[in-house]
Amino acid sequence: MLIPERQAMATRFRNRRHAGNELGAALKQYAGRTDTVVLGLPRGGIPVASEVARTIGIPLDVLVVRKLGVAGQKELAMGAIASGGVCIVNDAVVQQLGIPQAELIRTQALEEMVLANRERTYRGDALALPVLDAVTILVDDGIATGSTMRAAVRALRQRRPARIVVAIPVASIEGSRPEFLEADEVVCLYSPTPFIAVGQHYEDFSSTSDEEVRALLERHSPFNLKKSRD
Repeated sequence: MLIPERQAMATRFRNRRHAGNELGAALKQYAGRTDTVVLGLPRGGIPVASEVARTIGIPLDVLVVRKLGVAGQKELAMGAIASGGVCIVNDAVVQQLGIPQAELIRTQALEEMVLANRERTYRGDALALPVLDAVTILVDDGIATGSTMRAAVRALRQRRPARIVVAIPVASIEGSRPEFLEADEVVCLYSPTPFIAVGQHYEDFSSTSDEEVRALLERHSPFNLKKSRD
């Protein structure tokens, strides 16, 4: 669902916190619901998700996903991996750039190690918030190719939520479509054409550190206090 009234807004958000506040307002129908959780994709999605969770009063957790980036092209993904052994390959990018299979395998192996380390860094000994039969709002700071978010959605499906709502401030036209992302619903504030990169639509798109991710998660007590499994 592309929010019609947001189409006329400025093409840039001030920062991720501002984007999260705007996104939270668009998700007000979920405010205070006990059957709903918010999951942010690190790193950049966590500041957005934190504001969404605060605005609508919903617990926050993290879902770790890693982009399989193309060498020398920071925002271009040839695929993505997520917790649970999920791997999504962007065949169009691989074929167009002639990326060798060996490079894809090598990149995946390296990113799997990073993913495991990130989970330990962000979560420590805490278990994931239960999403079984819950409405799960999956948040990132934007979507370009969609590989990362599709990997996240597929990983989340394995935990059997009642419904997956992808919520993003900005996305390409394709990246705002539920069928493309394999989500039940997409809430997107802004979908410009042409779409080049997520960072173009933020005045401040500086990197989010691991320390900032941990601090934001620690503000939401259910992340630390909830120890039950799905």
